[in-house]
Amino acid sequence: MSGVQLGTATGPAKLKAVTELVNKLTEDLDKASLLPKDRDEALEELKIYGRDARNADPIFTKEGISMLLRHGFQSSSSDTSRAALRVLANSMLLKAETRRMLVDQGFATQACDGLKTDNWDNEFLHSRVLLLSTYGTKEHLSNLITEHHLAENITENLNRHAKLAATKPQQPQPMEDMALSETLKLLFNVTHFCKDEASHFNTAVPHIAALLWKQDIPSSKPLDSPFGPLVSALINLDISTATNQAVIYPSSEPNKVAARLISLLDTAMATYNDNELETTVTPLVSAMLKISEHAPSSVREYIGSKILPTTEDRKSVLGRGTTLSARLLKNSTNAMTPALRDTIAHLLFEISDKDASKFVENVGYGFASGFLFKNNVPVPENASTTFNADDSTGAQRMVNPITGQFMDQEKVSELPPMTEDEKLREAERLFVLFERLKKTGIIDVENPVVQAMQEGRFRELDDDEVEELD
Repeated sequence: MSGVQLGTATGPAKLKAVTELVNKLTEDLDKASLLPKDRDEALEELKIYGRDARNADPIFTKEGISMLLRHGFQSSSSDTSRAALRVLANSMLLKAETRRMLVDQGFATQACDGLKTDNWDNEFLHSRVLLLSTYGTKEHLSNLITEHHLAENITENLNRHAKLAATKPQQPQPMEDMALSETLKLLFNVTHFCKDEASHFNTAVPHIAALLWKQDIPSSKPLDSPFGPLVSALINLDISTATNQAVIYPSSEPNKVAARLISLLDTAMATYNDNELETTVTPLVSAMLKISEHAPSSVREYIGSKILPTTEDRKSVLGRGTTLSARLLKNSTNAMTPALRDTIAHLLFEISDKDASKFVENVGYGFASGFLFKNNVPVPENASTTFNADDSTGAQRMVNPITGQFMDQEKVSELPPMTEDEKLREAERLFVLFERLKKTGIIDVENPVVQAMQEGRFRELDDDEVEELD
């Protein structure tokens, strides 16, 4: 059978072909009835058919997966093993019920052992099937870590990748990149689903840090592999140990790792849209938060200088420019990205030393208020009071506490002052708006117009003074 003809059948003919292939490969397990070339060709054809689950049912049965597991983990031929594992990985991706079978039939430990390899294909395939198994069951992870050296195997593979990156090979190695990405995803999932054993992976931190310089940061899609998986892998690891502190904040260049993450963040915030920001950039901001929490004061000051509003930012209302700090502030209240929004706010609060007064001064009460209310942080008494901030020359200038803008940079309204009637009508509009918002559940605060009326600052309008609202 020529390679051109492999896997071309459709509909009932495809089902018949898949059934015959599964039966033939199952019989071959005990009788060795196929020549190595024919066996590998049959698995290749099965892989092609298995890319679409329609009319490929025999692959996804317990018997079909058992056949693939035995060929994948018990074959004496590395080519046959890899061919079977490719079909298995595709099956586990397409059909959730197949993911438990790796564990239930006792092959997870063999997949873990298979990570001890210097072959990129082997690393990729064994990492992939273990990764997929974490979505079907989690009880096997602790045993793999404590009894079968999962952490050591993953760490050693990362070490190999880091050593290769240090040599700066001239020729791209796509399979090496894929293997690294899969290993990092596996590390993240295991430490996420098995937090009690996450400390076993702390020795991976130096290799992850080194791999942040594996290649240049691309101008588009900067968090594609390897950078996205690298920063995610850091999130669940302990960087407070002496060894990891020396790596993350090296004495010769303490800002090195922080600067790299900030460069990634700057590019990412300018590149991704709302849909991508939530899932793609949130892990990076979480990693930045972790780095900030454990950083020495000099590194925290450096991070603050890069992500907090600058003198240039304060020439206009904060959050309206295109600088990194402006983009962060804008997205700290982005209703379309709730996870990113909260993580950014926590990062800005952290880098403000978790001091509410500093936080308000750094970002303006307009941006700070929501975070403070949501996290039950007392609002500073002077939150609405103007304050001074240094400009680029070191001189002190008054700042609007709500917008964070230098007051001498604020535009003076050219509109004539509102009449008393206009003020009252505007109050009525605001009253209706707040009442509508309260009914939607978006906000749950005292209507400021009601409060003002209770305090005697407004009089009620007569019926003939209230205009209809659209």
